[in-house]
Amino acid sequence: MTSILIIIVSILAVAGLAYLIVNKLPAKLKPVLSVVLWVVIVFFAYKIYNSIMEPIKFNNEKKERYAQVINNLKIIRDAEIAYAEVNRRFTANYNDLISFIDTAQFAVTEVKNIVVTEQRGRITVDVEKRIVDTVGFEPVINSFKGRDYKNMMNVPGTDAKFELKTGTVEKVQGVQASVFEAKIDKAVVLEGLNKDLIRQEKEALGGINVPGEFIAVGSLEEVNSNGNWPPFYDGPKEQSEE
Repeated sequence: MTSILIIIVSILAVAGLAYLIVNKLPAKLKPVLSVVLWVVIVFFAYKIYNSIMEPIKFNNEKKERYAQVINNLKIIRDAEIAYAEVNRRFTANYNDLISFIDTAQFAVTEVKNIVVTEQRGRITVDVEKRIVDTVGFEPVINSFKGRDYKNMMNVPGTDAKFELKTGTVEKVQGVQASVFEAKIDKAVVLEGLNKDLIRQEKEALGGINVPGEFIAVGSLEEVNSNGNWPPFYDGPKEQSEE
């Protein structure tokens, strides 16, 4: 809308000055006003250029900032899933999550089918049963090699931290499931950029955009560990897994 107004004003201003030069001014003043006209043309051309380029620059900068933020949210998600695998619940404590990665271990299991003999009344029958044996342990930290999990709670490019909350929802009737959500306000991530464009970004509906006011992963309303960002923020491997 701003770009359209600038273009309309530019056309009217230049047309008005051109009309004055041709029809109203004495010949001796025409060179002076011609210089003024060129100055006005250059000024409005600059304004039009900026009005076109500013959203493009905003989107490029936004994508770079979002990519860094989303990378940290992915680490938080993976850490929460690993924590829940061992503890059967998520945690909202930053320090507990980092400490867990540093010290905890996954149980390495092996599933086997065995045949056992059971007495059923006057007869014996062979029954196949499935058993799970723990054959070892693997440090959780092995799953986070090369990832800066120590700083995953920090929002890149800012002094802020992600808001991390946990809760429970009824997965099926009578069964409560642990859930988590980590999020950050878009305005915090985009601080320093055009405020009107930030406001528009917070009203985005989705599609190729991150919808709503926050960049988030997980949910406190349903059992969901996905992020709310579009697929192009994920690599090909992650897209196929999700």
